[in-house]
Amino acid sequence: MLRKLLPLYENSILFPTQPVLPSDQLYIFFDKSQTEWVGIPKSVVSEKELKLLKTLYEIVEYQSSTISSVSKIWYEFLFLNGPPPLYNTDAYFRIIQFYINGDGLDHSEIEAALKGFFTDDVIIIWENGNRGIVIEESKQISLSDKELISMAQTVESDFFIKISFYIGKVYPLSNQLPNNFQQEKEYFIFGKTNLLNTNIFAFERIFPAYLAYHLPKGLAHKVYQALSEVFMEDPEIFSTIKVFLENNLNASMTAKKLYIHRNTLQYRIDKFVERTGIQLKDFYGAFTVFLPVYFLSRKRKITICPKVSSITLCNMSILIVSLSM
Repeated sequence: MLRKLLPLYENSILFPTQPVLPSDQLYIFFDKSQTEWVGIPKSVVSEKELKLLKTLYEIVEYQSSTISSVSKIWYEFLFLNGPPPLYNTDAYFRIIQFYINGDGLDHSEIEAALKGFFTDDVIIIWENGNRGIVIEESKQISLSDKELISMAQTVESDFFIKISFYIGKVYPLSNQLPNNFQQEKEYFIFGKTNLLNTNIFAFERIFPAYLAYHLPKGLAHKVYQALSEVFMEDPEIFSTIKVFLENNLNASMTAKKLYIHRNTLQYRIDKFVERTGIQLKDFYGAFTVFLPVYFLSRKRKITICPKVSSITLCNMSILIVSLSM
């Protein structure tokens, strides 16, 4: 029912989770039956309409927030189409998104832990109970990808939680920044849902899989067919090539992850190259193999087996899917 209010009130917003830091300019209503929240600008709600809405829905009251005025301006800029914060015209920013699995989180303790890793002050904003962002000005950027991985491991061990990060690109402060942030937010959600072997995400890590996911069905089927028979006939090759690609074609890391000797790894790679004719030493070969590996990893159920296959081969294909999950 709350969704029906969206076209009635201009600039109203639907929230899938309760907003932690709503604008002072919004009324927040909660629909228990749908577990959804809607924010409606106070300026478009008459006194009579407010009474009616309070009768139909639960209004969420917020105590006066102690959050800094700068953080509030950033929140309204990124989430509520507000005016941009005041900085120099040549200011650039990076937004690091994070998501924490768990309930009853102490935001102040987690904020303190996160800020301890940065050399300068950063702005941390909570979108809801589990999701938030870290805003860095470009001149403050101090953490590399490896250091962010170390930060995630430390936070997880200290608080017994699971945390994921999306490392955003550096953008100039402009009216386009909220759109850039929303696009990166979409990539982050996609990565958390589809790429389960990591908790540190970035555009270059997600986009190949994102592109493959959005291929037309006909083309996706052709890509899948290209190597599916080879992989179904030899689950060991599939699991080896999958880990090899996930580790950026790094033989040492791959052998370590698979608990095998480097010579064994090279034997399996050579076997794959011999059977397919596809080299894995350059971008073109790696990307060509990545696509069918991605599709086979996502395929939960093999419904069509090759004509020459047997019950054993079909069972083997199911084994491949289980290995890829």
